[in-house]
Amino acid sequence: MQQLADDIWQLDGKPKNTVNQYLIGDVLVDAGMAFDSGRIMRELEGRQVSALAITHAHIDHVGSVHAICGKLDIPFWAGESDVKAAESGRMDIRLPLLGMRRLPHAKGHPVDRALREGDEVAGFQVLFTPGHSPGHVSYWRESDRVLICGDVMWGFNPFLMRGPIREPFTAFSTDPRQNRESARRLAAFEPELVLFGHGAPLRDPDRFAAAVAKLPS
Repeated sequence: MQQLADDIWQLDGKPKNTVNQYLIGDVLVDAGMAFDSGRIMRELEGRQVSALAITHAHIDHVGSVHAICGKLDIPFWAGESDVKAAESGRMDIRLPLLGMRRLPHAKGHPVDRALREGDEVAGFQVLFTPGHSPGHVSYWRESDRVLICGDVMWGFNPFLMRGPIREPFTAFSTDPRQNRESARRLAAFEPELVLFGHGAPLRDPDRFAAAVAKLPS
């Protein structure tokens, strides 16, 4: 586990930076795939964890929620519009020409707190940033300009584990145009440290802003 800023740690992950989880204060943000639960639990050993919050209810962010919340006996928090998907473990997406399709699903878990715009989580402000999923949220700490952006933008192509900052593949987002608007909103904050769901931490506001500026309208 690597400390990135005051009260912020990135869990190691394997391969590193591919599917990220963060500990902010005593709150775990995102939970990887189901097979990540053992590794996550080992990394959290000896640390106080009071809750598990997600950025969104896709399988690579909620896969270990049920196991971790059960083992640690902690509450589960999710964006208000992703609660149904988080609890059922299923999310549907409408694809061009193919109509409604169901994304691969994880084991659902009851949501104890529905997160809304302006809520506070471990010193971070919850930002409603929909588009990649209906209830995607990001986490913003104004005092040192740290942003956990989830999958609004990817730090690289997670399937190749390389490449530039980019938007998620449109087939994986419920509303790609809305997601781009969320990305533009986040870029306007001029974050000094951006923590992606996929990709290495970024300490370059101009580079983040330039990547967002290239997005289609």
